[in-house]
Amino acid sequence: MTLNKIVRRQKLRYRIRKKISGSPESPRLSVFRSNDQIYAQLIDDINGKTIAAASSADKELKKSKGNKTDKAKEVGKLIGEKAKKAGVEKVVFDRGGYLYHGRVKALADAAREAGLKF
Repeated sequence: MTLNKIVRRQKLRYRIRKKISGSPESPRLSVFRSNDQIYAQLIDDINGKTIAAASSADKELKKSKGNKTDKAKEVGKLIGEKAKKAGVEKVVFDRGGYLYHGRVKALADAAREAGLKF
């Protein structure tokens, strides 16, 4: 990954973060995508706490087969279930500077199917 690509994503990320913030009622669903894994967190920015987190590197998802998009769907389902257990129904989606396409979109759609509203 080139430095220009990293800087470009960081600028996009900061621009998005200026506009959205998570609260206890509707936390921020933050997505991070590495080359191999995908991570999602529910963050309450007011108190600075992570409410729930899920990733494709978790033990229960490590064994799942399929391509990276399939794993992203599984992470979306898992974060939706964990949000329900924590009593969260409404979230603000933070795509983290990535395009809303592919793995990020798959995660978001699966989280919506699991019952999250955003």
